[in-house]
Amino acid sequence: MNKARSQMHGQVSSDKLQSSEARTPANIVVVIGSSTGGPKALEAVVSSIPGTIAASLLIVQHMPPGFTKSLAERLDRVSELTIKEAEEGDRLYPGVALVAPGSYHLELDSLRRVCLTQSAPVNYVRPSIDVTMESVVSHFQQNTIGVILTGMGRDGAHGMALIKRANGITIAQDQQTSTIYSMPRMVAENGDADYILPVNQIGETIGELAERLKG
Repeated sequence: MNKARSQMHGQVSSDKLQSSEARTPANIVVVIGSSTGGPKALEAVVSSIPGTIAASLLIVQHMPPGFTKSLAERLDRVSELTIKEAEEGDRLYPGVALVAPGSYHLELDSLRRVCLTQSAPVNYVRPSIDVTMESVVSHFQQNTIGVILTGMGRDGAHGMALIKRANGITIAQDQQTSTIYSMPRMVAENGDADYILPVNQIGETIGELAERLKG
């Protein structure tokens, strides 16, 4: 996406969000988790996802408060998606990606709206990928796509197992393109990765899988 197009995209993002209440919420949700090396990997992924995707996306990047808003803005500039930092009460719409704010777990309430909590860290982190994946799969079951990108530790391994058990779809970044191959490795070694892919193939695959789930 060239600079002019990026600037234009930034101008229309707010318009898309303002009109979102008139849209139908998504029935397919993609949860992308990342840690060390994640921002660069996320750029590669979201820049390859079509803005017309039938799914909503939730992004959980291990980051302290104050950095996730700028990450969302940076990702929005390189993607056809509308990407913003998640806020309490946000609904999940196709073509919109929400980034979990630093220091908050991102969950869904009974109406599938964003609920931000400061309950205890999970896997020593907040936001936790596991927390978001567990919440999403409880609402969307087999219409959940889980993605684990580069990162240290094991956050996301439990969530990916739950998605796999619910007949959702799981993707792990491969070792060759991961800055730190700890989180993806846990998923792969547990047998919970349907796809193990280089980072530059993940975005396109997400789009194809969402189209398949849409029927």
